[in-house]
Amino acid sequence: MLDVSQIQSQFPALKQQVNQQRLVYLDSAATTQKPQCVIDSISHYYSQQNANVHRGSHSLTANATSQFEAARESVAQFIGAATSKEIIWTRGATEALNLIAQTYARSILQPGDEILVSEMEHHANIVPWQIVAEQTGATVVKIPMTDDCQLDMAQFQKRLSEKTKLVAVAHITNVTGTRQPIEHIIEQAHQMGAVVVIDGAQGIVHEKVDVQDLGADFYVFSGHKLFAPAGIGVLWGRLNLLEAMPPWHGGGKMVEKVSFSGTTYSALPGKFEAGTPNVAGAIALKTAIDWSRSFNPIEVEQHIHNLVENARQRLSMIEDVTLLGYQTGASVISFVIDGVHHQDVATLLDQQGIAVRAGNHCAHPLMDALNVKGTIRASFAIYNTQEDVDRLIKAVEKAVDML
Repeated sequence: MLDVSQIQSQFPALKQQVNQQRLVYLDSAATTQKPQCVIDSISHYYSQQNANVHRGSHSLTANATSQFEAARESVAQFIGAATSKEIIWTRGATEALNLIAQTYARSILQPGDEILVSEMEHHANIVPWQIVAEQTGATVVKIPMTDDCQLDMAQFQKRLSEKTKLVAVAHITNVTGTRQPIEHIIEQAHQMGAVVVIDGAQGIVHEKVDVQDLGADFYVFSGHKLFAPAGIGVLWGRLNLLEAMPPWHGGGKMVEKVSFSGTTYSALPGKFEAGTPNVAGAIALKTAIDWSRSFNPIEVEQHIHNLVENARQRLSMIEDVTLLGYQTGASVISFVIDGVHHQDVATLLDQQGIAVRAGNHCAHPLMDALNVKGTIRASFAIYNTQEDVDRLIKAVEKAVDML
């Protein structure tokens, strides 16, 4: 059994008070809090290992390079990559998606080609495709959702055609927690010769991912949703695709030889990692992965499921509260209160020490589909407790009475 109180004690941010009350952090879908071991790994790098990587000949840079590449290997093993050469460090899932759009997609798209994108996506998995479509003459085609916030697979099959060159969908959506049928999407897209990009920012947190078994062509995620620091992310791509893609950023490290008569580029993964990388972030991501793997994943997900189910049932009993697109097994609950602005609710909850997310969650098309301007979103992680749920329910009841 999980010792949640012991786990919670490893997160220094959770020990603070907000508005004279113990912080209840229910915004982990936006970013998770960081355990002390991750914080320590960052401090240790800057105090003991600080040096650039793949440059120089002194001991500090050799040690930093060793740790940096060990982190890459750890991520490769974590997601089942065939080789660590397929792991490209980025600033996060957003940069990874932009990299794919501006290298792979821009180099292969032509006028008349189509990119299929779910309307349930985060803006990071919509806007880069719109930009590259404008650059190439391609068209972004929306895959609509059903009334119960599921991807409309009938419409997906209808809109999938020989014109489809790329399909972009989230593994798990950030507003409703919908787990997309990515296996079926990948299989059907590949039958049409299309490449599939999976935004795994939410999915990597809750599922064991093996990219080779999954069969996708690209999979991206951010470290900061996985107990690691902000500013570090991962782009995984099939080796043959990455090798064929042109570089995106130019600078140091991503070159073999530079002259004014021409430049030759580094082999993978260096080709896509120009400049000084986030060494501390990569090392800390490895620490975060090691930390999260120390727990039984089944116990973790059952713990989160129990919290969310409890919260969902109790929220549904509060007058004027409407749950939106709730999905069994998700770690998020999005809801609105009739006649009350979502930001007002979040402010009142904050005054009671409850941290939730309010707004459109960087998902305007999904808000339009739900016919709302925004929602209140509570999202749960390993460090949350039933007491946190009790505090949330009490705070929402108070907010309803006041507003």
